[in-house]
Amino acid sequence: MLETSDIVEPVYPAATVVLVRDGDAGLEALLVQRNKTVQHMGGMWVFPGGKVDEADYPGDRDEYRAAVNAAIRETQEEAGLKVSAEQLVYLSHWTTPEGAKRRFSTWFFLTILEDGQEVVVDGGEIARHRWVSPETALAECADDTHALRLMPPTYVSLADIADCKSCVEARERMGDREAVMYEPRMVGVDDGICFLYEGDAGYDDVVVDAEGERHRLYMIDNRLEYIRRN
Repeated sequence: MLETSDIVEPVYPAATVVLVRDGDAGLEALLVQRNKTVQHMGGMWVFPGGKVDEADYPGDRDEYRAAVNAAIRETQEEAGLKVSAEQLVYLSHWTTPEGAKRRFSTWFFLTILEDGQEVVVDGGEIARHRWVSPETALAECADDTHALRLMPPTYVSLADIADCKSCVEARERMGDREAVMYEPRMVGVDDGICFLYEGDAGYDDVVVDAEGERHRLYMIDNRLEYIRRN
């Protein structure tokens, strides 16, 4: 008989698209709200995306190309928008921490929407959408009413581009750097969780109070706080 410790949690490949455009007041990102009745992340505001399907894999089973295909397909399915592989800039890769109910290995792509396409959601799995500046989204998430509920990868991705004034600036910055790999390590803290990311002084030993650099996110009472400093 298998012991609980012998059970390997499946990690599902997935893809997410951080769609941005230039609005009247500067850069805006597209967020879609998952229907509150959906079991996984119901009511959360996320970027368009989802699991990689078998049909997304090319003949050589290349995982990156499969993620690109999934990103294009999911953007069409969830937001009614057509994007191409040439528009995708590899932004980051997130692996859900061990111990989570469902784990994913997710490629995040930055994509600029330049042709004025209109967003169309299906009203089923995706209930609503909005274009919002990253600064506004982060501020609303921090509001006591929790009007905008974000998951850590969404929050960090928005923080990553929050000081970009235009899509061109965002694309140049993200295109000139290596994609960031996130393999969070979870630590319980009072009333919540601390997610440690690589580069944090406590990452290797999974110690919250280690002295040194900080690269982490606190989720306490459904509020998020992202900290990155030397």
